[in-house]
Amino acid sequence: MIPLDPLPEPPPRPLAVVAMGGHAFLQEGQRGTMEEQEQNAERVVDLLMALVERGHRLVITHGNGPQVGNLLSQQELAHEEAPSLPLDVLVAMTQGSLGYVLQQALLNRLRERSPDRRVMTIVTQVLVDRDDPAFDDPSKPVGPFFSKAEAEARAEASGWTIREDESRGWRRVVPSPRPLEVLQFQMIREAATAGHIVIAGGGGGIPVLEDEDGRLSGVEGVVDKDLTSSVLANRIGASLLVILTAVPQVYRHFGTDAQEALGAVTLEEIERLAEEGHFPPGSMGPKVEAVIQFLRGGGARALVTDADSLPAAMEGRAGTHVVGRI
Repeated sequence: MIPLDPLPEPPPRPLAVVAMGGHAFLQEGQRGTMEEQEQNAERVVDLLMALVERGHRLVITHGNGPQVGNLLSQQELAHEEAPSLPLDVLVAMTQGSLGYVLQQALLNRLRERSPDRRVMTIVTQVLVDRDDPAFDDPSKPVGPFFSKAEAEARAEASGWTIREDESRGWRRVVPSPRPLEVLQFQMIREAATAGHIVIAGGGGGIPVLEDEDGRLSGVEGVVDKDLTSSVLANRIGASLLVILTAVPQVYRHFGTDAQEALGAVTLEEIERLAEEGHFPPGSMGPKVEAVIQFLRGGGARALVTDADSLPAAMEGRAGTHVVGRI
């Protein structure tokens, strides 16, 4: 009897990290009720099926700005009735609540299309450097607006740093240090490799510091979600990083008469455009920085687009596609 060679193992399904903003759960003009957020999550999940149906293993990250802002406003209204919670705890709370909403929407959708796949949400901590210059210059506004007198009183009572925000009032500002490591990356990688969809890094992750003994402590700050997504994508060996934003493509000369949409570009081209100042820090800058960091770290391809354009972008008909060095 002639021995048969064993069948080759099927090639592994590609691993993608999808980073979407907290506004994916909250559309313009909405109050942010749970019903609205659940409906928005269902809509986003329908669009994410473009990746699932192409066989991608998925890790999903998300922003949480509007949701943390609401929690901070609630704390202000009730600060005399209940103790306030630190910002790192609020980030953890929104990781749980938004993860639950998205997880449930995914499970309901997968029940129809791919019932063998499971979904999990992981409360994610992100290590930051205590010597990060962001701690000396807090700049990220959070929470409600105050009058100058109210803000100064809260600053004196709570040790806040406050700053005027475009004549709309005064707000608390907090540090936004760079993410160094996603502490749960191994379990995220293992779950995603096994074929489960993982929701992680919500709000950029909970920023933590590590002392000389390895003890962790939370930080009153926020971490950029797209930079965390880039770090995570590299650590788990993702080949694709998808950043969902408010516009369908990245543009050079954005907002001018010379505005030009970028389709397919190389890493070298996007780096050159970034050096020329086409991507301001307050808008597309961090997203392009995350793309560059991911591709420099070994990623194969990055895609920047809006959620509505994602299905077409997966077919190469929309979005900005950036490929690594050839």
